[in-house]
Amino acid sequence: MANRVTMNICGEEYTLVAEESAAYMQKVGSLVDAKMTEVMTGTHVGRTDAAVLAALNIADELYKTQEASENLRRQVKAYLDEAAQAKNEVSELKRQLFKAQNKR
Repeated sequence: MANRVTMNICGEEYTLVAEESAAYMQKVGSLVDAKMTEVMTGTHVGRTDAAVLAALNIADELYKTQEASENLRRQVKAYLDEAAQAKNEVSELKRQLFKAQNKR
């Protein structure tokens, strides 16, 4: 069921309809409002330019976060591969130990 939320972004009222919860939509709207306000305060540009600059800033953050996430995935995979290799080495050493003990 779609949720309908009205929010204020940079002095304008917007009504959003989405499947996400109202709280989530408010959170997203608040982020956009904060980014636009930050841009407008820092650069004294109009709302349209602020929206574009805010979108660019948010896109930049998204891509950097995705890259960091991918780096973490690669790092976790490398750790898992190392752990699997260590487990195999332990198994092989146990096998060799068992074989050596049975020769005595």
